[in-house]
Amino acid sequence: MLQNRPPIVVILGHVDHGKTSLLDYLRKTSVVSREAGGITQHISSFQHKFQIHNSIFEVTFIDTPGHAAFSNIRSRGSKIADIAILVVAAGDGVMPQTKESIQFIKETGIPFIVALTKSDLDSTSPDRVKTQLTEVDVVVEDYGGTVPCVAVSSKTGAGISELLEMIDLVNSMNPAQADPDAPLEVVVLESSLDPKKGPLATVIVRSGTLSVGQSLFQKELVGKARSLIDSDGVQIKSALPSTTVEIIGLSVVPEVGSLISVTPILTSHPEAHRRIQASLDSSLPV
Repeated sequence: MLQNRPPIVVILGHVDHGKTSLLDYLRKTSVVSREAGGITQHISSFQHKFQIHNSIFEVTFIDTPGHAAFSNIRSRGSKIADIAILVVAAGDGVMPQTKESIQFIKETGIPFIVALTKSDLDSTSPDRVKTQLTEVDVVVEDYGGTVPCVAVSSKTGAGISELLEMIDLVNSMNPAQADPDAPLEVVVLESSLDPKKGPLATVIVRSGTLSVGQSLFQKELVGKARSLIDSDGVQIKSALPSTTVEIIGLSVVPEVGSLISVTPILTSHPEAHRRIQASLDSSLPV
């Protein structure tokens, strides 16, 4: 049965426009605060709870590298997300990777919010930036369009509460849902080979529940979930939809953007596998 889950929010934008600083501030804003460590030191995705109007709101954030070499990660990341935040520095305006991010957003069709970062600096020119955005067919609300726009500062915290409220509002219009009892489906966000731990994969659960001890498959067995580490570096026994975890116990390093399941879905359900994988790949540049 479908149940509401935390929305997955992807952060997109030009390099050096403040994506990482914004995520760092959001981590500090969480109502659940732990010492920095574990997985958050080397991955750019986390799930936290925030307080909005005396209620708790949980969000999963995915950062995406700005360098052109990571275009595939950005496009696949935007495919699995429910909402995008387009980060644009209020002083620098629209840049080449801003345009790339806008293209990815439009191709995926997900709702998005413009965050004008570094709004505390004297060099800011929000009206100029909003005008530049109209030139690339992004018309913000105060210019007569439909795209929400929030000025934020990761240094002072200005606008952060408004940004979280806007995420909550956008999600309320079409709540993110998934079935925790459905067949497991996770997407690989990052992967690496650790000299001590072996193959590692940071994944996000799209449906079903990922549990310690499960055998995991792609075309064939890729290992067993010997240990699951959440975004605060804490070992957990299971991960529900929208949760990001690091899997320890794999026998191979899976490709970023690929699917992992509890059954060899390529051989037992080839059509389903091709359909799901095509949905991830549809926005990849040729």
